[in-house]
Amino acid sequence: MEPELRPVHPVFGAELRGVDLRVAPTPELVDRIDRAMDQYAVLVIRGQDIDDDQQLAFARAFGRLEPTPAVVDGNKRRLKHGEMVDISNLEVDGSIIAADDRRRMFNLGNLLWHSDSSFKATPAKYSMLHARVVPPEGGQTEYADMRAAWDALPEDMQKRLEPLVCDHSLIYSRALLGFDAFNEAELKDFAPVPQRLVRRHPGSGRRSLFLSSHIGTIHGWPRPEAMALIRDLTEHATGPAFTYRHEWRAGDLVIWDNRCTMHRARPFDDRRYRRDLRRLTLEDSAPSLQQAA
Repeated sequence: MEPELRPVHPVFGAELRGVDLRVAPTPELVDRIDRAMDQYAVLVIRGQDIDDDQQLAFARAFGRLEPTPAVVDGNKRRLKHGEMVDISNLEVDGSIIAADDRRRMFNLGNLLWHSDSSFKATPAKYSMLHARVVPPEGGQTEYADMRAAWDALPEDMQKRLEPLVCDHSLIYSRALLGFDAFNEAELKDFAPVPQRLVRRHPGSGRRSLFLSSHIGTIHGWPRPEAMALIRDLTEHATGPAFTYRHEWRAGDLVIWDNRCTMHRARPFDDRRYRRDLRRLTLEDSAPSLQQAA
């Protein structure tokens, strides 16, 4: 069966059918997925009964993985691969994390609109998230197309935004939720980094906003004015015309391009239900300031 693409939203996102990720991808499949990502930015691949090793082999076929996830209390790991991010509410022994656990408080930041690793000097390219256990209700992931959001802006606003550079940090995003329990090493690791506010996507040539809850300043702007602009842009970019909500099923693998999308998790009863999703993230080729605007 040849792979088939079916759009899931009028402006972006598609379901990719007819692939089996238990088998290492061929160069032809990698090229087909890359081209589909340039067009759709989000790909849904359902029914993938894969383990960590198979997910890792699939992800590595697309480029360099981020070597270490940005987490707190990283010594409390339950997954064997250091590159794999544990998107779950589970302890090392498989029990549900306590409601007041520091890791849970930190991970609530995933409920905010963001781009993965925009707080790193070289931000993320693709993220690949695989669902092992999903709750019976809630826990969806929403995606927003930053290319379509850019296209919908008035020309004068586009010109105003084009030269702007923002600082991104996990410290900024967690502060929005009142979380400030960082130790000295984490404050150093999560120090702000600069990123363009407007990027040109290398595969499609389209321009897009590079928004994230990790933004805390705009270079040369008073901070209140900067954050008011970022808030308004985020409200614009996450309107219904630009967003897709994914309803997870066990076995789903979703790939998204962090260079031209944002996403956020939706809540579920994480004190009652188990949720186990596992993410691998590819590094981009260079910092955004070194790429074409």
